[in-house]
Amino acid sequence: MTAAHLADLLGPWAPEHGRLPDSLADAIADLVEQGFVPAGIMLPPQRELAASLGIARGTVASAVSILVERGYATARRGSGVRIRSGKATAQTGMSGRLFSFTNASAELADLSTGALPASRVAREVLAGGVRELDPYLDTDGYFPAGLPVLRQTIADYLTRRHTPTKPSEILVTTGAQHATQLAVRSVVAPGDLVLCDDPTYRGALEVFNSEGVRVQGIPMRGDGLDVALLEQAMKRGPELLYCQTSIHNPTGRTTSTTMRKAIAGVVNDSSVQVIEDCCSADLSLGVGAAPSLAGLVDPDRLIGCWTCSKLFWGGLRIGWIRASAPRIRVLTELRKVGDLATSVVDQLLAVRMLQRVEEARDERRTLLHDQLARTEAVLRELRPKWRWEPIHGGPCLWVDTGEDAALLAERAKRVGVKLAPGPRFSPHDGHRTMLRIPVWHDQESLRAALMVC
Repeated sequence: MTAAHLADLLGPWAPEHGRLPDSLADAIADLVEQGFVPAGIMLPPQRELAASLGIARGTVASAVSILVERGYATARRGSGVRIRSGKATAQTGMSGRLFSFTNASAELADLSTGALPASRVAREVLAGGVRELDPYLDTDGYFPAGLPVLRQTIADYLTRRHTPTKPSEILVTTGAQHATQLAVRSVVAPGDLVLCDDPTYRGALEVFNSEGVRVQGIPMRGDGLDVALLEQAMKRGPELLYCQTSIHNPTGRTTSTTMRKAIAGVVNDSSVQVIEDCCSADLSLGVGAAPSLAGLVDPDRLIGCWTCSKLFWGGLRIGWIRASAPRIRVLTELRKVGDLATSVVDQLLAVRMLQRVEEARDERRTLLHDQLARTEAVLRELRPKWRWEPIHGGPCLWVDTGEDAALLAERAKRVGVKLAPGPRFSPHDGHRTMLRIPVWHDQESLRAALMVC
């Protein structure tokens, strides 16, 4: 476990009053008992943990001594500190990257997530209720692949955006994270090699961690993956390439047409399976949605993961997978193991929302344009040394702070502000100076949060 991951898991552990070693030991012990820090794992070196937490090394050493005395860990000179099995519960396979999505207190200023509030289209549809439910009440309510009407609506939507699709090529999921986990699980086994963009979506990194795969990041170079490094990585025999070529999370950049074709060429010359995250494709600052790899990559080896959360609302738990019809049948059987079907009510609401997708896209584009300008103005005023590249879309800026952003995030915790530093988005804990800053917060809230951290 790296120091950055442990810091993420710890959350706001430092008290206003009391001894720091006791509080740190209590926080780590709590993680052990909950299974977030499993038996047998090595804690990060004391010097690295102290640097990540912004505290003295002696504080960490004292906390470790307390853990050893209480039976949570064993320490051996030259061998580090290891968690004892007698105190630890089963491993959860989490690294803390998605802790932004826990229920934070109202006093906490959350700048760690780019999730947008409900759109006007979503609010209007939700206010109208579900009028089409009666015919489904006479069924058992289980539609593992999704309601036929929603699969058709999604297929029509994708076809209109120049990705011809049949309903048989759609599997409705309970959100995009469910789609990503299902898609990854269908392709890899523990120990397999997975390639991904670096930086990348942190939810995907959590899935890779839970599946026990090896991960190699391919650096982003301006308008897309470094194709030369991708070609080299293909020689290692990966099972999967995970990427985002429409609107990239967290950088907000779009892969150029030339680069997209080059990536497709490398993929088509290999045997690798591709999972493309298209979740932010509709959040383009330009007119229309950003394109994807569909039509360029062999359709038998391309799986697309999509969501309604970006355009409409995260509380509507509707995502989907687009893939070849044979693969959709396999994925449908696989999803039954842990999730028999998606809510019929949510699916019917999604049908009505997707029928207004162009309206919702225009609404989001206007919001993001306006808020981006306001956010950049606040950053230039309060953080004039911070730098960022112009974005093509998405709800966030990828900002170079010029300092250790993980340490900045740790300091921010202590004053009630949650930040998302670069290592959360990297398979190799890279991008140490980077922060992902959401652009949708109002100016005063953003200003207040930045002034105290």
